[in-house]
Amino acid sequence: MSRTLTAVSADGSPIHVEVHGPDDAPAVVLAHGWTCSTEFWAAQIADLAVDHRVVAYDQRGHGRTAAAAVGTDALADDLEAVLRAVLAPGEKALLAGHSMGGMTLLAASGRAAFAEHAAAVLLCSTGSSRLVDESLVLPMRAGRLRTRLTRSVLGARAPLGPVTPISRRILKYATMGPGSAPERVAECARIVHACPRASRVAWARVLAELDLDAGVRELRVPTVVVAGTADRLTPMVHARRLADALPQCQEFVELSGMGHMTPVEAPEAVTAKIRELVDTFVNAKEEAA
Repeated sequence: MSRTLTAVSADGSPIHVEVHGPDDAPAVVLAHGWTCSTEFWAAQIADLAVDHRVVAYDQRGHGRTAAAAVGTDALADDLEAVLRAVLAPGEKALLAGHSMGGMTLLAASGRAAFAEHAAAVLLCSTGSSRLVDESLVLPMRAGRLRTRLTRSVLGARAPLGPVTPISRRILKYATMGPGSAPERVAECARIVHACPRASRVAWARVLAELDLDAGVRELRVPTVVVAGTADRLTPMVHARRLADALPQCQEFVELSGMGHMTPVEAPEAVTAKIRELVDTFVNAKEEAA
């Protein structure tokens, strides 16, 4: 069973939300990353919705959510609106975020709705600060020049245009592992190229200045960090830093050979970790109650 609804954020922005699976099943909330949409979670939705209530939503300016003011506070506002729209008062859920979706969870970690509803968190391929400084998208020595050029590349205003063999190769190099299957590369390319240029550029500027280190320290629920060893956008240094700083890091999962798009590149591993966290921190608490 699937349905859609609209959550209304603090500034009045409507947020497109999808709910898949049985209404009485344990809840999983999925937040996608920069230039993506709810479609990014297709593999997780298909698997989990059999016996979970899976909530996925389009970040503002992505998918079917209109563009609006950007910033980390807006990300947190939107997540709070989604949680309140889909979960009963006091109901706990597993929250999973990929890339900017993980940053959304960090931005919201001190919010009231987060504390009320988050039983545990899965952070996939994400970071909290120094994203441009530590990106490996450009094969250059670290320093001011690489940082400046990386900022220009990631925030370029040029349209991505239609998906072509060349654009797929570029996207694979920048965001996916070298062994990624062609159909998964094509899937990611289709999703990323559908992101409106204005939103892509606006959010690139936000991410370039990101500092959510305080949000890491505020994330006081059981958390698992997942990262691909071949991630160029948010290299392993970010995952290790998160694992060291999180108050309740349960596990640091390294996916060998995977790039930045871990839920698409390694769907079975990511889905299995979501199921494990739900069983341990959502179902177990409900049974104890």
